[in-house]
Amino acid sequence: MNSKASAQPSPGADTSGDSYLPLHGNGGYRVRHYDLELDYKIGPNRLSASATITAEATQALSRFTLDFGEFRINRVLVNGKPAKYTRRGYKLQVKPAKSLPAGSEFVAEVFYVGNPRPIAGLWGDIGWDELTDGSIVASQPVGAPSWFPCNDHPADKATYRVALTTSSPYLVAITGNLVSRYERASTTKWVFERPEPTPTYLMSVQIGRYDDVELVSGPQPGWFSHPEAAAYRLNLDGGSVVTSVPQRAAVPPRLRRAFSRDFGRQGRIMDSLQRLFGPYPFGEYVIVVTDDDLDDPIEAQGMSIFGANHVDGRRTHERLVVHELAHQWFGNSLTVADWRHIWLNEGFATYAEWLWSEESGGQSAHAWAKTWHARMKAKPADLRLSDPGVARMFDERVYKRGGLLLHALRSTVGDEVFFPLVKAWAMENRHGLVTTTAFVALAERFAGRSLAGFFDAWLDAPALPPLPALS
Repeated sequence: MNSKASAQPSPGADTSGDSYLPLHGNGGYRVRHYDLELDYKIGPNRLSASATITAEATQALSRFTLDFGEFRINRVLVNGKPAKYTRRGYKLQVKPAKSLPAGSEFVAEVFYVGNPRPIAGLWGDIGWDELTDGSIVASQPVGAPSWFPCNDHPADKATYRVALTTSSPYLVAITGNLVSRYERASTTKWVFERPEPTPTYLMSVQIGRYDDVELVSGPQPGWFSHPEAAAYRLNLDGGSVVTSVPQRAAVPPRLRRAFSRDFGRQGRIMDSLQRLFGPYPFGEYVIVVTDDDLDDPIEAQGMSIFGANHVDGRRTHERLVVHELAHQWFGNSLTVADWRHIWLNEGFATYAEWLWSEESGGQSAHAWAKTWHARMKAKPADLRLSDPGVARMFDERVYKRGGLLLHALRSTVGDEVFFPLVKAWAMENRHGLVTTTAFVALAERFAGRSLAGFFDAWLDAPALPPLPALS
């Protein structure tokens, strides 16, 4: 085979091969690092930006593609030299001046400008969106290309540096550790780094007129002045809990009082989940409450975003506080290799709600399981948990049947097996990719026997199995 032929992309190089969303993500390379320079004008919703993408070619490439939204592109460079490019829908096709050998590292730079807007999908508009006064990014599962060119597939996890300059009265929270902040007349440049491997859909930008609220107090108070702090003491309900996780929040001034009540047990929740799942997997935890209502809370890497409607001063939505925090282990640190495995995200986050209820003096996990089993039993038996289908990725039954599977597994193998299994699942796959097959194998390893019948019934059969009695 001649060298020119070997540099041609294989069929499907501009698709990911994902069983649900093959048009999101690309073949032929793996991204190692994104460096994003963003300049954002809030009033006109205008973004001027550059993205520097460091990647490794997994095959010889004469061209490659990136997922990208509707921006005007000023230029594209590959390894410092101008590259040809074309647009086809949400694909940016790049042809380097020189073909890229298999196994080589390359750097692609894209300079662009435009008005970021969400990407339409089966689940509505997803991605960068305007708030009444500020902006929000909610990218799961396909919204990342709404603000930067990327390989938009959960299996391609990378590190990040994101710098954003905007009007100084606004607080900026980006998924990552704040490493610097520069004030320049009427604008401020915020620089964040995300050192842990992160999928594109879990990168987020939040901009608003928020108060900086400490959920913790350290030796030198201040969220932004000490992003690298290692340990703090939480002050909760008149007591204190020692935790190694810096936690902070961005909250509209009008909601601070209600927020202090609704999130007053945040430290206890964090400690509880760390006991169950092992050490928190990131350097910090950030909560953002927008001044607008949101349909649902949003998880990002090291961050959870709630709407004003989720804060009422009565802890009405505390289960959602637990659910989003649990995603930091299940969904964020442990990322599904393919979207069909999404029950591994939502089932664990749902079961964490029930475990917290049990620990905090509410209903037991078994009582919650019985309640939800009865509700799921009344619904159509036409969903397979192991493969719900792209249109049902976020169906309530994926969440609740996932939680029920975990409770049924706990009842089947006993607490002395179940809880070590769950912790091992989170620890052994920390910052990695996971599949249903891998979870089944680990469960059988811990149980010391085949669980084929159990998992066949709960994962692959549409009919809801009976809920086992407590062992």
